[in-house]
Amino acid sequence: MKRITMIIASGLLVFGSGAASAQDSASSMAELLRLIEQGQARDSQEGRQREADFARRKNEQQNLLNQARAERNRQERESARLEQLFEDRQAQIVAARAALDERLGALKELFGVLQTVAGDTQGRFTNSLTHIQFPNREDFLVELGSKMAGASTLASIEDIERLWFELQREITESGSIVRFNHAVTLANGEETQMEIVRVGTFNVASTVGYLQFTPSTGRVSELQRQPEQGRFTSSAKDIVSATTGPVTFGIDVTRGGILALLVESPTIKDRIHQGGIVGYCIIALGIIGLIIALIRFIGLTNDSRKVTAQLKRDSASTDNPLGRVLAAYESNRGADTETIELKLSEAALKEMPGLTKGLLLIKVISVVAPLMGLLGTVTGMIKTFQVITLYGAGDPKMMAGGISQALMTTVLGLVVAIPMVLLHTIVSGQSRKVINILQSQSAGLVAQHSEASH
Repeated sequence: MKRITMIIASGLLVFGSGAASAQDSASSMAELLRLIEQGQARDSQEGRQREADFARRKNEQQNLLNQARAERNRQERESARLEQLFEDRQAQIVAARAALDERLGALKELFGVLQTVAGDTQGRFTNSLTHIQFPNREDFLVELGSKMAGASTLASIEDIERLWFELQREITESGSIVRFNHAVTLANGEETQMEIVRVGTFNVASTVGYLQFTPSTGRVSELQRQPEQGRFTSSAKDIVSATTGPVTFGIDVTRGGILALLVESPTIKDRIHQGGIVGYCIIALGIIGLIIALIRFIGLTNDSRKVTAQLKRDSASTDNPLGRVLAAYESNRGADTETIELKLSEAALKEMPGLTKGLLLIKVISVVAPLMGLLGTVTGMIKTFQVITLYGAGDPKMMAGGISQALMTTVLGLVVAIPMVLLHTIVSGQSRKVINILQSQSAGLVAQHSEASH
């Protein structure tokens, strides 16, 4: 009712505006009446046209609605048909699988074993060193495993025999030493073709030493660092260059585990670096002490040899300490006994600095070296405690640097101190030997002169 009222009001507004317009353009009342009649007729014709359009559109909307309902009904019927078809197919699949299981019988267990073996064998072959020589075996195993998993295709006798062959070949190759050419990535990143030797499934070697195989990339590369023990590296080169006969070769029965430990073990150079600045100072101090000890040992040995030769001669020679003492006696032979004793003591004292030179420094180095090692130990432990304070004690690698310095400086200090003590003892013995000869000869000359004067 509200909608009809709004339509009538809008019509009156249109009629009123049309009448007002006609009144403005009419020159007489008769003409105005005619214009109003014409406007009413025109409005009536437009209204009928709108009603006809509305009826036509209403019929079109009804047709579209009927078509949509018909399409919905058709789709519902199609959905019901497809659901029934799916249920029928599902029942057929269940029946087909039941029939397949009944026909397979004991073979089902066999195919399950084949699937398990194919999966395990694929992983073993991928990580095995034989994969370098036979890189395409996994394709067959993947295909066989897919057949067994899908249960849509049965494995043939040829597939089972092929799996048997691959397993038997792996067993045979694990006890064989094979030589062939392959691309090798060197430690500097360069890739080159070279002859390599595969020792079963344990190691791969070439003229550059031991090689490593990376299963994820399938690449063979040189170890970034060969084992520190030279006998292992030399044995790898021996087996590559050997043609006949037995060869001593270090086999890693863990297939890379022991070799990785040997490679990761620090070398002497690495251990020295772990000592830090204190370690370098200890080594420098030890080198200085060693040089001084060798120079003094050579010099004292030469003096001892000359003194021994002087003892066998009658005339004094000034090229040795004893000769110079004897020369002092010869130059003062006419003096009294006290003067001779003083002159010989003076000559012997002049020889003492040359015979004892450097001995005190060697002794000091033998004492200072372990003290510096103790200093490095304390410094390293301080670093370790700082790391523990910041990061806790959960990760030993965080503390390894400080502990390594603490231990290595102590070792370096002892390594320097022990030889220095031995060298000081040897050199001091040589020095005391010559000094004792000088003192005994001086005392003998004084006694001889005193007897001759009386």
